[in-house]
Amino acid sequence: MSQIKLNIITKTQKYPIFIGKGLCTKISQIAKSNSIDFNKCLLIIDSNVPKIFISPIKKFLKNKISYTYYFKANELNKNMNSINKILEILLNKNFSRDDCLISIGGGITGDISGFAASLFKRGLKFINIPTTLLSQVDSSIGGKTGINTGYGKNLIGSFYQPNLVISDTQFLKTLPEREIICGYGEILKHSIIRNKKFFDFLNIHKNKILKLSSPYIEKAIYESCRIKKGVVEKDEKEKGLRKILNFGHSFAHAYEATLGYSKKLNHGEAVILGMKTALNLSVKENLMNKSEYHSIIDHIEDSNLPSSVSKFFSTKDIHNILKFMGKDKKNRSNKINLVLLKKIGTPIINKEFSKEKLVKFLKKFLRD
Repeated sequence: MSQIKLNIITKTQKYPIFIGKGLCTKISQIAKSNSIDFNKCLLIIDSNVPKIFISPIKKFLKNKISYTYYFKANELNKNMNSINKILEILLNKNFSRDDCLISIGGGITGDISGFAASLFKRGLKFINIPTTLLSQVDSSIGGKTGINTGYGKNLIGSFYQPNLVISDTQFLKTLPEREIICGYGEILKHSIIRNKKFFDFLNIHKNKILKLSSPYIEKAIYESCRIKKGVVEKDEKEKGLRKILNFGHSFAHAYEATLGYSKKLNHGEAVILGMKTALNLSVKENLMNKSEYHSIIDHIEDSNLPSSVSKFFSTKDIHNILKFMGKDKKNRSNKINLVLLKKIGTPIINKEFSKEKLVKFLKKFLRD
């Protein structure tokens, strides 16, 4: 399993995802074999990415006119100011729509880069090289781009599919354990909402995956991407089915925003806590049986994933949490629209709750 290829086919774009070890040394061949050509490119590089990984990528670009912008990737910098800096470079260097923007970094870098690519002259070529487990299994697929504001997370953005995604598992070896856990949370989410067999696979091999052992890590990335591919191809613009990918995210985004996007809680950890919250609500609403609920909770705890929401929040935070949940993109009225779970593989979308009901639920949940 040295290299795996998945083709994503949406109404607006067809593009390949390559998954494997050492792919950054093969970028030239991969791009050429997929008919991706350009004269000029801008590299948006997460400043956390070790320089040793950048040189083979720049070697691929030796015959191109290339520029580099190092981006300090964090949720606070995921804003319009960063977008304007990128657009200024593209404008100043007279990029055309046939030129290319290349993102090298995690999900924040990919979101910023994709959004800038979608805005510049209404779209230029975009290659995404995700370097974190979280971005390789989730944000690099499906074309969601965006930025944060004081009103909440990802409320300004666009759907803009890349031309190519290269997920090199070599990058993962440099990540701290906390980042691996974050990515694993999204892998777990995909199994919970879509594939009981994959959940069983994770139950058996979770320790090997968390240690990045081959071929288990590649298999987990591939299956996770395959699940998201199936959803995105059926619903590119999140009109219906794609909402299932937001399982746990309404709570998660509100948790992040309530903490001011601080380092206390990063996105992947917030998603895990958000899933736990949504699972608890699913049981309280008698949508899900307790045995399936406990099988997922046991998996989270046995994997040493973050599991204590009350470690970060108390009942005094409920007002802020609900304020941010009220601004969520999925809401269609004054009520809050959530994705819940009936059983593993069977999510429920468009479940609406009044703020009063969620206050009551969260008061009890945060005290338990």
